[in-house]
Amino acid sequence: MNPTPSEAWYRSGLWRRAGLGATLGWTLLGADCGGGSGGGQPTAEVPLPALSVERVFPNLDFTNPVALLQAPNDSSRWFAVEQGGRVMVFSNHPAVSTAAVFIDITARVASGGEMGLLGMAFHPAFPANPRVYLNYTNTAAGRVSRISEFTSADAGVTLDPATERVLLVIGQPETNHKGGHLAFGQDGYLYVGMGDGGGGNDQHGAIGNAQLMTTLLGKMLRVDVSPATGYGIPAGNPFAANPACGTTGTGAQSCPEIYASGLRNPWRWSFDRQTGQLWLGDVGQSAREEIDRLALGGNYGWRCFEGTLNSGLVCGSEPNLLAPVADYGRSEGSSVTGGYVYRGQTIAGLAGRYVFGDFVSGRIWHIAGDTQPTAQITGGFASGLNISSFGEGNDGELYVVHYGGQLYRLTGS
Repeated sequence: MNPTPSEAWYRSGLWRRAGLGATLGWTLLGADCGGGSGGGQPTAEVPLPALSVERVFPNLDFTNPVALLQAPNDSSRWFAVEQGGRVMVFSNHPAVSTAAVFIDITARVASGGEMGLLGMAFHPAFPANPRVYLNYTNTAAGRVSRISEFTSADAGVTLDPATERVLLVIGQPETNHKGGHLAFGQDGYLYVGMGDGGGGNDQHGAIGNAQLMTTLLGKMLRVDVSPATGYGIPAGNPFAANPACGTTGTGAQSCPEIYASGLRNPWRWSFDRQTGQLWLGDVGQSAREEIDRLALGGNYGWRCFEGTLNSGLVCGSEPNLLAPVADYGRSEGSSVTGGYVYRGQTIAGLAGRYVFGDFVSGRIWHIAGDTQPTAQITGGFASGLNISSFGEGNDGELYVVHYGGQLYRLTGS
């Protein structure tokens, strides 16, 4: 796929040599963050909102929740993914006081730190197609990430643990940097975000894993789950003609599952439901957190760069690294949590803006959908939460998952 003119410009790396970068700042009054390609001011008719959060479903608490989602075309229920190995389901009613177990695979999940049950995705045709996909860490025969398919036998009421069909098994050399999120794109393919395998400085191998195309670590993967056995490789993937690497996570040739590369720990990411654009938060190491817009075949720089900072590490000969759309330093936060492009109706002035936050500082920001590299993020709204994830309702409204166990809705003024 050919890049757009702006993508071609920052793919060339010229922005790095030119020292370009715009500083974007927010105040709690919702001042403009410099948004579009020219950094213009918002229109007087639709000022940018000041964000806030309010607790929802106050009678419910969860254990280390890491994701919140609804099934396709079903707004009557919510699903909360708990890191320890359970998915809980509950009624979409403000006064709901009980949650039921949708699936419990605790016995299979190695949890703690950055390991555990980390992601969930419904088949786009669920429940007519009763399949759901989970991403979890397992240590039964060495530390691995499993991407598995499970099937509902009761029209979507629960998910049967006995139906597990393992699609991908990816070796994990360390306990951190698992990525963990997975989701279906508008193309009908399953996308899986994988961290670099952990440790510090992407330490495994001469150039690390993120720049090594013969491993699935440090990559965004794209696979076709329609075959009855195994999985297929979408014809448009950059290395589609090569043998699959998924059974071990490594191969002799560039892995055909790869969609994009150069990622450190893509913890949370999402597709803009209107445009299909993939937005991603990549957790940094010691200095910078970054936001990327992923393109097919793109290389997003780790371990050559941490955000806009040259790491000084040996990272191979890749000359066409894509710059982050935005990044921020340790004065703003320490672990980015990717969010969503807002497509709801209740927060005036937020439509089309990408909302994201930080797990450690609890700050929440939003930037224009056409923000050009490389915006420097400051300020933000201090939510006071450990933001493990954002959730998007079928109506486009956004929710915030607090790792301490509570759920919140994003609001504005």
